[in-house]
Amino acid sequence: MDITEYADTVWRGEVPDSIVQAGPAGQGFAEVADGVGFRNGFGNTIALRQDGEVTLFDTGSPFGKDRLHADLRAWTAEPVTAAIYSHGHIDHVSGVGPFDAEADEQGWPRPAVIGHEAIAARFERYALTGGYNAVINRRQFQLPDLTWPTEFRHPDVTYREEMSLDHIELFHAKGETDDASVGWIPSRRILLPGDLFIWVTPNCGNPQKAQRYPREWAVALRRMAALRPEIMLPSHGAPIFGADRVEQALTETAEWLEFMVERTLGMLNEGARLDDIVRAVRPPAHLAERPYLRPHYDEPEFVVRNIWRLYGGWYDGNPARLKPAPDAELAAAVAELAGGAGLLGDAALRALASGRERLAGHLAEMAVQAAPDDTALHGIRAEVFAARARSEASLMARGVFTSAAEESRRITEGGRAGDDAPGTVSIAGTSSTDDTTGPGQTPAGGDAPDRPGPASFS
Repeated sequence: MDITEYADTVWRGEVPDSIVQAGPAGQGFAEVADGVGFRNGFGNTIALRQDGEVTLFDTGSPFGKDRLHADLRAWTAEPVTAAIYSHGHIDHVSGVGPFDAEADEQGWPRPAVIGHEAIAARFERYALTGGYNAVINRRQFQLPDLTWPTEFRHPDVTYREEMSLDHIELFHAKGETDDASVGWIPSRRILLPGDLFIWVTPNCGNPQKAQRYPREWAVALRRMAALRPEIMLPSHGAPIFGADRVEQALTETAEWLEFMVERTLGMLNEGARLDDIVRAVRPPAHLAERPYLRPHYDEPEFVVRNIWRLYGGWYDGNPARLKPAPDAELAAAVAELAGGAGLLGDAALRALASGRERLAGHLAEMAVQAAPDDTALHGIRAEVFAARARSEASLMARGVFTSAAEESRRITEGGRAGDDAPGTVSIAGTSSTDDTTGPGQTPAGGDAPDRPGPASFS
């Protein structure tokens, strides 16, 4: 199956290919237009070959930088003179090293790395929060011993609003990040949206990551649609071929975001509490079955919370949570009223059995907060959050709930909270020569996973 046939199956919803589960990785660069190569991997890479030089748009993850270099060299021997970062997430900025080394060996100039001026601030933040980023990505992707990089290949050339290169135009956008660059190849009418289109609902509510910008994201999508691209090559997921399909994907994703922003701000301006808004705001029903708007990575209620945080701050409207009692103190008081922490655990199991999984989560967590050394209660907590993980569609929710279940499971087996299970994965240095999969994904040619695996550290 060639790349256009494959893209058609993804468009029809027959095959998943998104930021959550990468498609036919390991097949190198496919030429989607004259001189334009598309490589699907743990973060896609687009190569533009013209006038004896190659420009890369995104450079992939730390897991596959050597494989990226080999794949490009199988497609062309021409030197890489520029590498553009669509944004500063590590699955897009980690593959320049082999091309620098090649340039040094061949006596060529090193590639000029190009990106938005805000990328430098992101890299600085990563250096300041390396420990936190390791913790949350261990939790989100179930990689217990993952380490986080603190050194990066910084852009050599930056811009603020727009930039024109010989064969590609860039403009700045805010959406998943504040440092995004959109690429436009006018001679071929090819759009490079980076992570502003990811084949699932927009990743603008991530509960463990920095601020997202849904309103500005929608504006950027409509600006892209106005270009009338004939091909769109996202940095995660399959290409889209055909001007009508590209326009539909962009404008409907914008509509989805606009709807969520409008409804959330409407209730915020009426003085509603965050809890009420989260329960009330739902995405537009007529877009629910679009293969590129399914909540398999982020999900709508997280987006609502992010919109509240962006426009309303962190206070959620409940005065008891402005200066709350410590969790353990509240749990102990509730356990005393219930007649003991064990009865809270029993209530959690009853709630779980009756389908009230959210309530079960609260009760199980309170039980172990009230009696943190009780292994039987940790067994209940593990059962409750494992059940919650199985019932969730989004990778983000599954990751948090699975992590909670594993934490309590280890305690029931004699470990301690925070102990790591085996399975070291380093993303701070060279950890793998192959990015046909990301952490948690099935290798190319292997059995299909029973759930989507992560395809991005976004």
